[in-house]
Amino acid sequence: MDLTSPHPFWPLKNGLLSVYPSLKEDIRCEVAVIGAGITGSLVADHLVRAGMDVVMLDKREVAMGSTSASTSLLQYEIDTPLVDLKNMIGEADAEAAYRVCLGAIGKVEQLVDSLGGDCGFQRKKSVYLASAARDVEPLRAEFFARRRAGIEVDLLSKNEVSSLFSFSRPAALLSHQAAEVDCFRLTHRLLERVQAQGGRVFDRTPVMQHESGEDGVLLTTPRGRVQARTVVFATGYESVVDLPDKIVNLKSSFALASEPLESFDGWYERCLLWETARPYFYMRTTSDGRALIGGEDDPFQNAGRRDALVPAKTARLAEKFREMFPRIDLEIAYTWAGTFGETEDGLAYIGHLRQLPNCFFTLGFGGNGITYSIIAAEIIRDALLQRPNANSRLFRFDR
Repeated sequence: MDLTSPHPFWPLKNGLLSVYPSLKEDIRCEVAVIGAGITGSLVADHLVRAGMDVVMLDKREVAMGSTSASTSLLQYEIDTPLVDLKNMIGEADAEAAYRVCLGAIGKVEQLVDSLGGDCGFQRKKSVYLASAARDVEPLRAEFFARRRAGIEVDLLSKNEVSSLFSFSRPAALLSHQAAEVDCFRLTHRLLERVQAQGGRVFDRTPVMQHESGEDGVLLTTPRGRVQARTVVFATGYESVVDLPDKIVNLKSSFALASEPLESFDGWYERCLLWETARPYFYMRTTSDGRALIGGEDDPFQNAGRRDALVPAKTARLAEKFREMFPRIDLEIAYTWAGTFGETEDGLAYIGHLRQLPNCFFTLGFGGNGITYSIIAAEIIRDALLQRPNANSRLFRFDR
């Protein structure tokens, strides 16, 4: 699957950070991780630091799948509001899912600090805007639900929104714990550490066949085979072809990055912004002072149709931005599109399938890809170490 349009922002901004060989021989390992994007790199880093012998494989160059197109917002909010999630999975589990995503933001921060901090991580506030008057009461209910779950959040009135921004909305939720990061750079920094601790990373190495059995998994690539005790599929939206049931709906999302802005007049503390309307419009800034804007989602049909829509979709994103921030001079620098997925309850799928022995999947679908990925890394590490993880049941396949 072609996951992104040809020119996503992060590889252009960062350039060539590292190079990795392709696999050219038969090898053995304890754990093979398929997929060398942000999810695979987080999993591999957790496993090698737990003392495991890890091999990574990716059919593309490292971080050039969905990671390259991510807008890399770090939010605890799940695509499904807490009020609705409680009705789907019960109050205790819904609150637990929100809290574990909240904790994941701090874990990303600690991870970035341990790598030297050069990954564009910044703590931010997040503002969830009511797009219309009919959204005010659901937003109020969401405010009380999050407060009951122990999450710090404020409900802003129309006047308070207008006092903070250059636009007006009927209401908004202000969350005090969110962040942004450069997930492309973070992936490469993680893989540097993986290699330094003995992990082996191979890109431009497609896995053509995998044979799963009780004794392990055999992976066949064009120029070598990998015999592993366990395999972790961290291939994101491409993993759906390996699963027996349909668990996700694929969509196309569109994004743009501006030239560096001279001012952020009317943009309260350069916070993360998103809205109740679906498909929603969302935005953040970058460490070099750009606006990063995304949304205009469509059902995914094929890569050609998705890429053909980039000019029109990103023009609408820019128009929305200018309506909200008339005093900010927005000049578009980069535009792109990517494919992502949504599950029925908005939660990730993390764990193993009985039909595929010794295979784990980490499928962080939705808008919480990075926070889900660090949760998945901990769950899979603990499973392989045969120690309990209280979060595993929240994201299991048979929930």
